[in-house]
Amino acid sequence: MDLKELHPWNVTPKEALEIQRQLQPRIILRPRRKPVRFVAGTDVSSCLTDDTVWAGVVVVTYPALEPVEERWVRGKTSFPYIPGLLSFREIPILLSALTQLKIIPDLILCDGQGIAHPRGMGLAAHLGLLVNRPTIGCAKSRLVGTYSGLGKNKGASAELLYGGKVVGVAARTRQGTNPIFISPGHQISLKQSLRIVLACCPRYRVPEPIRMAHLLVNRLRAGNHSEPAPFSPPLSSAALSGCGL
Repeated sequence: MDLKELHPWNVTPKEALEIQRQLQPRIILRPRRKPVRFVAGTDVSSCLTDDTVWAGVVVVTYPALEPVEERWVRGKTSFPYIPGLLSFREIPILLSALTQLKIIPDLILCDGQGIAHPRGMGLAAHLGLLVNRPTIGCAKSRLVGTYSGLGKNKGASAELLYGGKVVGVAARTRQGTNPIFISPGHQISLKQSLRIVLACCPRYRVPEPIRMAHLLVNRLRAGNHSEPAPFSPPLSSAALSGCGL
């Protein structure tokens, strides 16, 4: 899996906004033609008292959803928490965790937005460009857009509209719970994104790979872990060669 060096990470929020605008035209939304055998779920957890963050990646088989590998990294972040700019806070440490994988996933599910974003460049879309891999955003809350007519049964979905375009779907992954918001990130279609995410939600509201990654990083944040792998923000594809990406 190629890692692309598209921009620096040590940027201001204003510079980050411009980077998103420049990257957005590169997003490709199309169905994945090759079979999906392995799906990765990612999540990042932040310390409440300082700038420490934990990134976790769990790879599962698809469609059986059996975990086959997990990796994690602890590090520091200097970018503030700003809605719409989450990728600049979380992606550097996520990339460091992803580069440790020995099983390369065919698809990555992110706890965040894909193109359902003010500039069409949520965390999943941004990550997909950097790793040149299909990605899907699976958010627990809506960042942009409106929807209506969502059924109450598991599997029901309603188009999420923003700026006159369909940017995602609100999907009921479990009866009696709030929907999640699914949007394609990169190299995948909305229809396929919905189908895969629903298949990854056999019992819980959140897709199983993301749920596993969430449990992993929360356990790490609680202190139930061994010494972490060293972390430094990725600088170039050359620096990460031989690391599995």
